[in-house]
Amino acid sequence: MMPSDLKFAKLFAGSGAVTLFNALRAFAINKLLAIFLPPAAFACVGQFLNLMSIGSATSSLALQNGWTALTAQNKGNREKLLGIWRGGLRLTTFASLLTFVVALLFCFMAPLESLLPGVPTRLAQAAILFALPGVFATNIISISAAVMNGLGENRKWALINMVTSVWQVLWVAFFLYTGRLSVLSIIATQSVVAAIFAIQISSRAGFSVKQIWKTALDTRGPWLSYALMGLVPMVLSPLVLTVMRMTVASNFGNDAAGIWQSVWKVSDFLFMAMSAILTVIILPRVSSKMSRVDFFRMFHPLLFRIMGISLAMVAALYFGRGILVQVLFSQAYMGAVDYLPLQLVGDFFRAGGFALALVLIARTETKSFLAVEIASEILLAVGTFVGIKLVEFNGPMAAYAFENFVYFVVLYILVRRLKWNTP
Repeated sequence: MMPSDLKFAKLFAGSGAVTLFNALRAFAINKLLAIFLPPAAFACVGQFLNLMSIGSATSSLALQNGWTALTAQNKGNREKLLGIWRGGLRLTTFASLLTFVVALLFCFMAPLESLLPGVPTRLAQAAILFALPGVFATNIISISAAVMNGLGENRKWALINMVTSVWQVLWVAFFLYTGRLSVLSIIATQSVVAAIFAIQISSRAGFSVKQIWKTALDTRGPWLSYALMGLVPMVLSPLVLTVMRMTVASNFGNDAAGIWQSVWKVSDFLFMAMSAILTVIILPRVSSKMSRVDFFRMFHPLLFRIMGISLAMVAALYFGRGILVQVLFSQAYMGAVDYLPLQLVGDFFRAGGFALALVLIARTETKSFLAVEIASEILLAVGTFVGIKLVEFNGPMAAYAFENFVYFVVLYILVRRLKWNTP
């Protein structure tokens, strides 16, 4: 059934307000880092965040979309829902233990001096050890928020996101100002206290870990597809970004890698805003029980709105890119202004591509989704190498724009060919 304009506006405004709050959090932390760090160190922080992203993905099995979709699909049957939740928690627990063992080995065996250039080995090891509870806390927050989204508890979902954002900014600002922890350790631990708050809020909506562990059911089967669809992009993307950053640094130097990192950060801000809103609007709503006619009656106007909003945001960023870089970073990063236009072309198609990808996730079209994700990441990595040879420093941005255009077109074709229960 097609959502009304009023319903869309209400959902968009509500999720948009929370996303704006998160964007302000990301901006504040980014600004603090840009003020305190030179471009080379800023690139190093980005590298460390990629390592944390991989740890978060493997320890949580990247099941965030699964927590939302499976909760939404089973919230009418409390007993079945508890079994689903128990299966998800047990899978996450096992994956977390394995990830932490691997992280400990990585901490003392990996060539940290190459992965995190300029950071003393002991400080890098300490940051990785601090990252273990940090990753666990991040997973708690994301699971709690995803479950609230699936239950339709939009106020609690908003509260978890907003309080988490405030706490992370205060944490980073305090420790950067006092200098009591290294920068990497500050980033690693920013979510620890906020996780306790997230647990308290979600338990009030019935997501109680104590109650979940007591249930007799332990349903794990439905999680497999979501784990595969979450893990592959969440692991591949940081790996590809690491390769891109090292390629830029080897060709143009570490300061240039910092400039590229700032360009990519702008895309991160934009994608964070659009993905958070679209997950709330699309993921709980798409079901294989819909008819083909009902789905496209709902989705085509929605996709048109998404592309229109994306175009407006990209245009605003393009015309204000000089001010944007100054506000987000500092004078040392002004070189990013010249390289943003190509990156913004990729951002325009990325929003639409993500909306289409959410349809495949909600429908658990695992093979199609994974094939497109893997191919797109390979295209981005190869495109960066080729692009640098052809257009030098513009190469990574050109590769990003081309990859997202291809991603959008291919996913649209796949969504058009999906089979539904009825015509």
